[in-house]
Amino acid sequence: MYDLKALYEANSVEEVVELRLAHPDADIIAGGSDVLVQMREGKRAGHELISIYMIDALRGVTLDEEENLRIGSLTSFSHITHDPLIQKYVNVLGEAVDQVGSPQIRNIGTIGGNTCNGVTSADSASTLHAFEAIVELTGKNGVRRIPIKDFYLSAGKVDIRIEDGEIQTAILIPKESYENTFGHYIKYGMRNAMEIATLGCSVNVRMSEDKRKIDRCRIAFGVAGPVPMRTPSAEAVVNGKEPTKELVDKFAHAILEDINPRDSWRSSKAFRQHIAVEMAARAMTRSIELAGGEVA
Repeated sequence: MYDLKALYEANSVEEVVELRLAHPDADIIAGGSDVLVQMREGKRAGHELISIYMIDALRGVTLDEEENLRIGSLTSFSHITHDPLIQKYVNVLGEAVDQVGSPQIRNIGTIGGNTCNGVTSADSASTLHAFEAIVELTGKNGVRRIPIKDFYLSAGKVDIRIEDGEIQTAILIPKESYENTFGHYIKYGMRNAMEIATLGCSVNVRMSEDKRKIDRCRIAFGVAGPVPMRTPSAEAVVNGKEPTKELVDKFAHAILEDINPRDSWRSSKAFRQHIAVEMAARAMTRSIELAGGEVA
């Protein structure tokens, strides 16, 4: 059923780095929800695999010494959705990954696999971009951390240095990005379940102490370009302003200055642009409400 050349199992990060260096052409497999399907389709026929599934150190959600939220790369979607720290600080991320595939996929699929695939439709991607997440990579030269916006190089390609034996070990959400911040994610697809996003939109908002002004807003899209992306033109419209319907409408239309969706069999470019405006307005309005504000 699977045309597999060899399978190596790592029990520690150090061991998987050594295996990567010894077998640079091998594919990393975690939950296997993508890799095994591709192998069955013949796309990875005859490949070597390095399994990292047994490395429990890569699982779980914690706060580090600087109170940054640290999500191990092997943490499953189901774990993320129900984790108390996620629910307390970035509940929108739990809501986003709860829209991935089926319950079975969410139980086995990992946040690391979702990001390392490099696809713009990944349900975690727009929310992680909106929260300015940092990707942690570990290789022979130690730990390297890069902003997630720099991790995505092009469609389906991410910045992992195979020649250094690197693997992704964690995703961090900085305290300054999640503190007193509330967000909402909207996924548009042709059906409500088991669907790849036609477009994904994630917004988060931090209100002023009196809840009358938007201190900070972040918005990011998936499938609005070859990689997930922020829309700084829209963010600049609302930062420091009082939330009104007119402002939200201006904000929503400003996203068109930055996004560049494509025509595909799932949707036309024009339709994606149309729904992107509506999704931005709805996600923004809901984020303001969650943050304790009101759109006048």
